[in-house]
Amino acid sequence: MNPKQQDIDALYLAFTHLKDPEEIKRFMTDLCTPQEIKTFAERWLIAGLLEKGNLSYREISSETGASTTTVARVARFLRQEPHQGYKIVLERMK
Repeated sequence: MNPKQQDIDALYLAFTHLKDPEEIKRFMTDLCTPQEIKTFAERWLIAGLLEKGNLSYREISSETGASTTTVARVARFLRQEPHQGYKIVLERMK
């Protein structure tokens, strides 16, 4: 059974009902495997390093252990894709 768009939207809506980082942690722990959480954390770390702008893709890859392909993918979503999810959160955290 594949989730429909309404099911995906319901998941996104569920996040809006979480009140603090502890509740988000608990929900994510139930929702995701430990490896999925590590992957999300790696991408978030890469986004932050890219936003600072003082490291090359290879340096970020070396520092994080992520492939340069992953670094390039995060960079594309950070700078070129229309969603701008990384950018929204990075700006709000300043």
